[in-house]
Amino acid sequence: MHDRVETIRHQFARHGTLDGRIDHAFAAMQRLGFGAMIYDYTPVPVDTNGHIAIPSLMKLRNIANGMQEYWCDRGYFLIAPVQLLAARTSVPFFWNYEPGADPRIRRFMTSRTEPVARYLLDHDMAAGVTVPIHMPHGGYATVTGTLGQGATARDALHNIADFGLLAQVFHEAAYQAYADTMTRSAPVRLTARERQCLRYCAEGCSAKEISRLIGRSVPTVVLHLGTAARKLGARNRAQAVALALRHDLLDEPGMACGRAEPTFAKN
Repeated sequence: MHDRVETIRHQFARHGTLDGRIDHAFAAMQRLGFGAMIYDYTPVPVDTNGHIAIPSLMKLRNIANGMQEYWCDRGYFLIAPVQLLAARTSVPFFWNYEPGADPRIRRFMTSRTEPVARYLLDHDMAAGVTVPIHMPHGGYATVTGTLGQGATARDALHNIADFGLLAQVFHEAAYQAYADTMTRSAPVRLTARERQCLRYCAEGCSAKEISRLIGRSVPTVVLHLGTAARKLGARNRAQAVALALRHDLLDEPGMACGRAEPTFAKN
């Protein structure tokens, strides 16, 4: 097993870019009977309300580009039963959106999620395998393969162990390439006030509480947090905090919310 893992790692290492490693993974998945691939990554698995978060990175292979818009911009990712199940498990699983076929995702199906099922059924992505990856530093990813033409549920279940191993090693290589790309990009520069607001946000303070603590209006705090999130390439405050912490961009811890208001110089 160790030799096999090292062989797969070496194969991915031959590709220096993220897209090159994704292409290699997809080619390997096709040999296992999967016709399309979805890979997503987010620095934090849930937002500040405890709901799963929109991914920072989503890559597709052999899937219409429109899925990116539906899953990320329209929020289908947040209600997709497969993602709701993936957030609650750490083992690979087979799923099927055909009516009555899969009780595990069926328990997440409501009238609200019907558009997700309809989209997948209409685009011949009714069934597949998903590997949830919960990273030790809080990051979260899923690697999904949908059944290829002529493949059956039996084929997918037969290959699920091989698919799971491939997905785990692939994500290790993909994340390394993604992190390297982020490191090489222009450094993010946050203002002192943006760092301060994010620090209090990291400690669980609301915009209203941060407003009181720093002596600024709530809209001003929201503006600072939004600007910081855009600079970091984050989709929400939770991702902005996670990315800022990861890159050591925040000020020293402040006072916990609810304590006496500290004094700050006006600027």
